[in-house]
Amino acid sequence: MPLDYRMNAKVRALNRSLCRLTSMATTTSPSLARPKHWVNRRSCKFRNLLRAIFLCVLIYGLVVARAEQPIDGKASLPGAVGREATADLVNLIFLFDRVGAKPPKVITRNYFGRVSQPTSPLYRDYVAYREGKIDRAELANRLPHVAMLGDSLTQHFYLSSWPSSFWRARTVWRNNWFIDTDPAPQSVLSFYERMERVTPLVAEEHNGAGAWVAPHGSYDSLRQRLVRARNFSGQSRVVLRQGRFPDLIMIWIGHNNLDWVHGLSPEQRAHPDKHLAQIASRFRENYGEALRPLIDRAKTENHKVAIVVFGLANIDAYLKARHRVAVLKARNPNLYPYFEEGEKSFESLKPPYQKNMARLAVMLNREMQSLVTQLNGGLRDTPAVRLEYSDALTKVDFSRIEFVNTIDAYHFSIKGHTTVAEAAWNSIGPTLRFLGINQTRQTRPLPIMTAR
Repeated sequence: MPLDYRMNAKVRALNRSLCRLTSMATTTSPSLARPKHWVNRRSCKFRNLLRAIFLCVLIYGLVVARAEQPIDGKASLPGAVGREATADLVNLIFLFDRVGAKPPKVITRNYFGRVSQPTSPLYRDYVAYREGKIDRAELANRLPHVAMLGDSLTQHFYLSSWPSSFWRARTVWRNNWFIDTDPAPQSVLSFYERMERVTPLVAEEHNGAGAWVAPHGSYDSLRQRLVRARNFSGQSRVVLRQGRFPDLIMIWIGHNNLDWVHGLSPEQRAHPDKHLAQIASRFRENYGEALRPLIDRAKTENHKVAIVVFGLANIDAYLKARHRVAVLKARNPNLYPYFEEGEKSFESLKPPYQKNMARLAVMLNREMQSLVTQLNGGLRDTPAVRLEYSDALTKVDFSRIEFVNTIDAYHFSIKGHTTVAEAAWNSIGPTLRFLGINQTRQTRPLPIMTAR
């Protein structure tokens, strides 16, 4: 993609800034005088490092404009090598970003005290620990484990300036409807916090901004590699590699697959019926490829495993909220400053394509429901594994503008995240009972939660 004159001007300005910065870095150091050629060499190295950082972020800025589709497994070797090299360079330069980021895995902080209560279902494990039969790590291993697989709707993400979006996509975990540990009343009341009321647990999220339900043999796009986002099959492989397999796996992914106009000619866009049917068929096939290994692993575990497949969000309701936001923004352009970025990133959000995007969402939900019914036929002789399809999140009324983010009106607000968490929690009762968890039991008072 060629850079226009405005980008060239920005690069020249950056170069001047780097020169000033490196000059300051090499002349203000309170040390003995150094040879001029040594200072120049050090200045050049430092400047080149900053240029590399800028180039990596610039690359992301160029590719973040679209939620890129996964790359076919037959892609050219030079392209794959270049993509991996670029992603590895970015990860090397931004290695420090993992230090300040909250980890995607969380464990109940006072779990030891809670399992030590005689009324706790895990009290026998605590006794085994006190008797020296198991260690502290094994005790934590016996807590209920919950895993979340999803896309940006299960992440604290929204579109803004590309450096900010890049940093948020790479580093921001938690603060979403699945995991949020902040007790402040204005924060998200997450699924994790609700479940923590009834049992100590370990929760981990594997979702990523831009994640697709993609073919098993496809490569992640450069944009996905830069922000460390995995498609559904990649997230599934991460869960399968873990020694402790989760008791509960929740899946809410497929929204990026709704960008149906990507790569179509004007003629195909005008008559999309055949293309939509092909998308739905491939979606079912690819979803099954990622889901079946999880089921097969669950069959081998010595504990019960429940897998919940959530249907996609109600796109009709969501588009109503976007339309209301558009009216408000027309009156006050300062509102929702990155509203237009949604259509740039997701072309099917444009008005001519919205109707078929909502139609495709219904088709994909039907495919997921049918797939779960089919797979359940093979679980009749496996009582320790529960697989279910849930439309709880599809029923959430996303037409309310307070549920969309005030920055891009594309992702969820704090209230939107809290509402999704409530819907998921209210629907999960039968699954928790299957796992032996009493949803009505509250083992400790939560005054802050109650107030919130």
